[in-house]
Amino acid sequence: MGTLLTILAVLFLALIIIVPLVEKYAPKDETRDYSNITRWFIPLMALVIVLQLIRHYFM
Repeated sequence: MGTLLTILAVLFLALIIIVPLVEKYAPKDETRDYSNITRWFIPLMALVIVLQLIRHYFM
């Protein structure tokens, strides 16, 4: 139990340190193009479903 609390404490402290640094040094422009990602979203989800069905029935 002590190990778990130690790991959670380290992760929490790292989160407290990393989030402000990422917000400070992140690029300010919000001109990202997500059309390339959204084009592949449905085919990749269909592939994941098919692979999970294969894994469920044959393994």
